[in-house]
Amino acid sequence: MRFWKSIDPWSSFVIVLTAALFSLSLVVNGFTHDLFLEAGVFLVSVKLILMTGKHAASEERLEMHLKEVKEMLARQIATSSSEARTTRPGQRTLSEGSPEERKIL
Repeated sequence: MRFWKSIDPWSSFVIVLTAALFSLSLVVNGFTHDLFLEAGVFLVSVKLILMTGKHAASEERLEMHLKEVKEMLARQIATSSSEARTTRPGQRTLSEGSPEERKIL
């Protein structure tokens, strides 16, 4: 169950507490008209917790993509600095070109 692994301990506590209070209200109030109100509160709590889990998963994906971008930039800088060392005198490197030339590449 990947869902429980992505939830912090406090969210797990809130899930369990909300389910326990919902069950307790069923025992105390029974299946009356108030059941709809209690079910609505329960569903809103669950929805908020699920959205928190989705947000955490989205944040992990964004961090992974950011790490990839940083690695690509580091490789790009490394290759451009090695190009600068291997150019002949008077030859322009990619980073020395005009903005229009860099746009083309």
